Amino acid sequence: MSLSRSNEHIVRAFGQELEQLSNIIIQMGGVAEAQVEAAVQTVVRRDVTKAAQVIHADNQLDQLQQDIDNETLRLLALRQPMASDLREILAAVKIASNIERIGDYASNIAKRAIALAQVPPVRPASGVTRMDRLVQEIMKDVFDAYVDRDVAKAVAARQRDEELDELYTSLFREVLTYMMEDPRNITPCTHLLFIAKNLERIGDHATNIAETIHFLVIGQPLITTRPKGDTSSQMVVSPTDAESQAAAEAMS
Repeated sequence: MSLSRSNEHIVRAFGQELEQLSNIIIQMGGVAEAQVEAAVQTVVRRDVTKAAQVIHADNQLDQLQQDIDNETLRLLALRQPMASDLREILAAVKIASNIERIGDYASNIAKRAIALAQVPPVRPASGVTRMDRLVQEIMKDVFDAYVDRDVAKAVAARQRDEELDELYTSLFREVLTYMMEDPRNITPCTHLLFIAKNLERIGDHATNIAETIHFLVIGQPLITTRPKGDTSSQMVVSPTDAESQAAAEAMS
């Protein structure tokens, strides 16, 4: 085989290896989306059996991330990639790590669902489904942006994280009010707060992926400030707020 044909074969083989790496990321994204949706449904339906399945299925994402780590180490050692090829490999490592964390948060939601199924349902649980819908939209747009290498779609999805933060802050206030109205709500509402925070963190990791896509395609980090709408850490809910909420509901 001539030297030129040998080089052509190496280049073609490397291209196929990078494509395989991308395919694993796409597979991870699909699994993560399904895991998050299933986890939230276990909360809504109070389905303990399904929640246990979601928790167990987290192992699949862990294994896929390990596959990514192993393959990227091999490619770095054997191919010594540069420029866009190196970005492809580095992006795969960062994206896989974020997807794996999304799976962890989905598992955490399922664990809280098991605890919630042991106590009477509380009204703020509907706010979790609103957050879930937005999270699913953001994740879909981010993973589509990765497939298409669409920077504009990735940046647009990143901007929606502020909307998710605002939903979280609204739910945070509502849940605190319910806890103050009746001490019996404290246990279920505490679990709901953790579930909502897990969804908010899933949005953050999707945002991280969007920023990595920008780096992958453009070759430069996204330098604009990440929009944030979470003000829950500065929030103070007084007994007066709870009384006003109760009065409004009584009049409705």
